Amino acid sequence: MKDESSVIQDSATSGEPGKADAPRETAPKKKRGKAAAKAAAAAIEGRIGYQFSDPALLTTAFTHVSALKPATRHRADSYQRLEFLGDHVLGLIISDMLYRAYPRADEGELSKRLADLVRKESCADVAKSLGLLDDIKLGAVGAGAGARLRKSVLGDICEAVIGAIYLDGGYAAASQFVERNWLERMRKPRRPLRDPKTVLQEWAQSKGLPTPVYREIERTGPHHDPQFRVAVDLPGLAPAEGVGGSKRAAEKVAASVMIEREGVGGGTNDS
Repeated sequence: MKDESSVIQDSATSGEPGKADAPRETAPKKKRGKAAAKAAAAAIEGRIGYQFSDPALLTTAFTHVSALKPATRHRADSYQRLEFLGDHVLGLIISDMLYRAYPRADEGELSKRLADLVRKESCADVAKSLGLLDDIKLGAVGAGAGARLRKSVLGDICEAVIGAIYLDGGYAAASQFVERNWLERMRKPRRPLRDPKTVLQEWAQSKGLPTPVYREIERTGPHHDPQFRVAVDLPGLAPAEGVGGSKRAAEKVAASVMIEREGVGGGTNDS
């Protein structure tokens, strides 16, 4: 009869399951896991155009609080602190870019441009363009809930990435990332910076002209879906017309037409 030690030795040498097999089974899995994580991190770095000296910062930037272990969960280990930092770093860099790009713009215009560029929707657009949506690490949630959660925090993740780059590479590295991804947005805002009716009125006053007068020319379409054609008049200038689903919308279009035609400064993309 074999003693206990010989049984363990036989199981280790025969290939049968046993305690001696455990290290040989788990070690390759750990190596594969580390290799996959390293490859995933490298892919993200390639898309954002920055290689981290401290990979832990990149990991934290993509970690939602739900992905942390319940026993040791602490919000400081999620992306939230990096988001806080990145939000302010982004604001400083964009402010610097605007100050240099628009030397004739006053504080009000610069503030409007800044607000448009740093809002969550703009940050989410950048993250989406870099393909970062699927890199967000979540805890156990349903497929539909996970998709909605990823979209809702996408702008936060973008700011966290900026914060991580700033900590790892300093202001210059963060500035390069922001300039690459925000420069075109800065040059071509997606939303009007100012109401065109306000711009036209201020311009008219600066020229000694009276307040622009808007008049309805035509209303067409069914009652539930009307279309208005409106003209705006200023003395000495040809009227400008606009069409819209409401009188106010048509007035804005008419004002925009006159602004464009007369070369009025202070419009949507004026520098």
